Amino acid sequence: MGSYAGYIVQTIVTLLAVCALAFVVLYGARRLGIGRPRGPIELVGLLPLDARRAIYLVKVAGQVIVVGASEAGLTKLGEIPASNMPPEEKPEPTGFSDVLARVLGREANGSTSVNGGSGGLGGSEKSGSASVNGGSEKDGDA
Repeated sequence: MGSYAGYIVQTIVTLLAVCALAFVVLYGARRLGIGRPRGPIELVGLLPLDARRAIYLVKVAGQVIVVGASEAGLTKLGEIPASNMPPEEKPEPTGFSDVLARVLGREANGSTSVNGGSGGLGGSEKSGSASVNGGSEKDGDA
């Protein structure tokens, strides 16, 4: 059992050393500004199309360039004057409790919403719409 304990201690010490080194490297990179945008360039928008393809809107010196990204690389799709872009709407920051309430199907004020919550499972049984478990009233008769 002694040799196994030695291996476990050695593994834990190595793991702690690697984590400490990663922390130092990432902290130093952040302090140096590595990975931050510099100059007159700004990412205006992103539309992911699938796992490997996306469309980016990049603002450079008063022009918005539409760029397509895929496995083959980057491709310029077009240009738009920055003055033609609609104003950017900043979403309100939401807290964890708001997101959790939305996931659980409740409004922020504590009441349950129409679709979900403790009041029911979704669709109305009287109208004959599909239930949450994928079946419908007609499926139960067959």
